[in-house]
Amino acid sequence: MPCDDNPAVAGPGAALTTPEIRTEHIVELKPEICSLDLNTMWFGGGAVINSPRNIRIMAERIYAAGVKPEIEVFDSGDISLAHDLVAEGTLKMPALFQVCTGIKYGFAATPDTLSYAVKMLPKGCQWASFGASRMAFQMVAMAYMLGGHVRIGMEDALYLSRGVKTPSNAALVEKAARIVQDLGGTIASVAEARQMLGLTRRD
Repeated sequence: MPCDDNPAVAGPGAALTTPEIRTEHIVELKPEICSLDLNTMWFGGGAVINSPRNIRIMAERIYAAGVKPEIEVFDSGDISLAHDLVAEGTLKMPALFQVCTGIKYGFAATPDTLSYAVKMLPKGCQWASFGASRMAFQMVAMAYMLGGHVRIGMEDALYLSRGVKTPSNAALVEKAARIVQDLGGTIASVAEARQMLGLTRRD
């Protein structure tokens, strides 16, 4: 919780900080894309708090830096909040949403849950999804079959298969690409991905 002397500064043992500090690296580095989490939830051993006020500040700073936010949603309430933020102009369409599944107390990594979440998303948005841990590759397949993009990486999955740790992010991506291709899909080039997502290449 914030300290008594300054409510904008986290107290001892807390991880809370200001939206300006949380986005200062985005403003400085100006990547093509960055994540913007809408979740307020129990996560691991603590609480993640993303208030609507802080989200508005972070979104304004991200857009002002010329960066596209990848809007991460972890539960249905996050998507309801997203609709309000789109309606008021805080989030700009066509937005890119990341439906995060397999996180305890959030969306379950199941076909029914992903289908439900996707139907809630704002019309005309782009979306992708991932499944954490052992559900990573199952959700790669589900995201593709429901018409979305896919995400995979060592942030969410450390194993290529049961008991086999991945040596790299590249190995995870190669397996995910094979799954999509085996299901009849094609893999976008870097240039095609930039075009689809409306990204501005940094020189």
